[in-house]
This record gives sequence, C-alpha cells and structure tokens, in this order.
Amino acid sequence: QVQLVESGGGLVQAGGSLRLSCVASGRPFSSAVVGYFRQAPGKEREFVAAIRWSTASTYYADSVKGRFTISRDSTRKTVYLQMNSLKPEDTAVYYCAARYGPVIVTTTSGYDYWGQGTQVTVSS
Repeated sequence: QVQLVESGGGLVQAGGSLRLSCVASGRPFSSAVVGYFRQAPGKEREFVAAIRWSTASTYYADSVKGRFTISRDSTRKTVYLQMNSLKPEDTAVYYCAARYGPVIVTTTSGYDYWGQGTQVTVSS
C-alpha cells in the first residue's frame, strides 16, 4: 500500500508561483511513477505532469510545459510540483497519484494510489 499526502495549495494572483508537495509512505518507490493531475469544477480530471522515480525522467501536458516543473527528493520521499507564471485557467484541485511500472502514463485509470487533493486558485 502507498499513502500520498499533498500540501502547498492556496490562492495566488495571475503570474505568481506555488509549489505543491506530495509526501509518500508505505511501499518502496524505486519502481514507481508519480504524477500530478488536476480537476476544475465541472471538468474531468486531467494529467499535468509525471516523474519516473528511478531515473527522474519527466513528462508534461502541453498546457503547463515551460511553466511547471516536477521533481523528486528521494531522501524525503517527496515529489514537488513547482508552478510558475500561473494563469486563472490553472485553478483546480490538484492530486498526486502513483503507479508501479516503467512507463509514464497520462490517464487516471493508469494510477492506483491517489492523494486527497489540494486546492489551487489563481485570481485574475
């Protein structure tokens, strides 16, 4: 089993920055992929970014490429999502999720473990 606890959400003005944290516990993470998804009101949950734990290789949705950076700290078993140049359309509940396997996937069904979510609100 894996437990994921997110933090770092909040209210920020457009153009500002936030850093989300996702702390993992339980099963070892050496073969895991950790992703961030987001869900805005009335919309489906969508992929944002993911990182392969073993190699730190990353993948981003086109909508956040160049603005968001995902990284991991192995000693703290924590994944970070640094969000810069935030836009009102980035407003959503952000979730971290984990899966075991070598491939980064971008669908919600590909992830087995989910955090509780953290609200990010970007005002214009």
